[in-house]
Amino acid sequence: MDSEIYYSNRVCQAIPQSFDIGCDANRPSHSRSSRQRIALISDHGDPAAEIGFEEAGGQNVYVRYVGETLAKLGWQVDMFTRKVKPDDPTVVQHSAHCRTIRLVAGPERFIPRDEIFEYMPQFVEAFEAFGRHEGVHYPLIHTNYWLSAWIGLQLKARHPVRLVHTYHSLGAVKYQTLAHQPAIAPTRLAVEKQILEQADCVIATSPQEQEYLHTLVCSKGRVEIIPYGTDLEIFHTIPKAEARARLGLNLDEQIVLYVGRFDPRKGIETLVRASVKTEAFAAGRLRLIIVGGSCPDQPDGQERNRIERIVQEIGLNERTLFAGQVKHNMLPFYYAAADVCVVPSHYEPFGLVAIEAMACGTPVIASDVGGLKSTVLSEQTGLRVLPQDTEAFATAIDRLLINKVWAIQLGACGSAQVRKQFSWHKIVSQLSELYQLLLSQQISQ
Repeated sequence: MDSEIYYSNRVCQAIPQSFDIGCDANRPSHSRSSRQRIALISDHGDPAAEIGFEEAGGQNVYVRYVGETLAKLGWQVDMFTRKVKPDDPTVVQHSAHCRTIRLVAGPERFIPRDEIFEYMPQFVEAFEAFGRHEGVHYPLIHTNYWLSAWIGLQLKARHPVRLVHTYHSLGAVKYQTLAHQPAIAPTRLAVEKQILEQADCVIATSPQEQEYLHTLVCSKGRVEIIPYGTDLEIFHTIPKAEARARLGLNLDEQIVLYVGRFDPRKGIETLVRASVKTEAFAAGRLRLIIVGGSCPDQPDGQERNRIERIVQEIGLNERTLFAGQVKHNMLPFYYAAADVCVVPSHYEPFGLVAIEAMACGTPVIASDVGGLKSTVLSEQTGLRVLPQDTEAFATAIDRLLINKVWAIQLGACGSAQVRKQFSWHKIVSQLSELYQLLLSQQISQ
């Protein structure tokens, strides 16, 4: 079914001294606000983190923009995450009515997602301690990712709250592609099932995710489809010549772009191997640009090293640019400079990069999986091919690089689609209406 139909319908030491908000006369007084209060919980995805770093990606963007836009719509928003650096400020004020609060839950250092769960009870205690300290109660909590879901379930068992959840990634799908499941897998799968059954509502970001939830997780539970959005003030069309001049790129090259984390499931190896099979590479015109990455000693950095070795082995090193971490406001120039943006993921619940690229007028080639089935309309805004199919990706790249007029038409259609369906204001307005409905139902019970 057409995606537009879906989308248009519908602990004492844990409180650092800097939580003494009331002592600073220059800070907004959250405790006295007449606005409806809401808590967004993103335990491992810091909404105030710089996008593009380890553990800073689509989830961070989602929570940050949802929070900031809810504040513009009249809510009082607190976004809670785990503090990973002792020197990071405990409270980050984004606007008068939106802030990020970093809670101490375990060591104040980066911990991989699969190793954080043991510290989640500390997160719950820190969250409750913060509420007592400020004298506030959150009647509605929106959790993000399964770790935050566990937190939300504990809070719902202790307090009268409405609980909304967004998965961002499903273990039930992810583990199908892994030869060896991590030790935390049974716990994650159990929590993902429990949150679907017990939350007041679960947000699926695509019809495909809704289907996965009811077929792979549990047939019970209320699910509403509300996709991700994108910032149309940042992501918009820019003349290709202007974008390439800004980045120091050659106008004569045919640029293929990847944006995202280094992770085996992101399919970068498929893109790399496909690139050397293209006519553009054979003609010496292809330039592969890979944007994103992290520190060498992190899992993300280790995967980058693996990809770099493959690039060397297949003779693509002189035609590949590893751009590394890029400021969020610089991403539109990379999208606009590219002839095509490739999203070769093995699985994507939604695929934020795809709509960012489309917003910039760049046609997308994506794996025919997950939410990409809805965001990338094949032969209309880009092309979809089977994941991990090197030959298919090479053929799709050549189709768009050879047929330049058609590629431009696809890009224009993609930009129009994003403006119509995926602005943050439209997406968060749908969330706001859902929150109000849930709260009104609670009052009437």
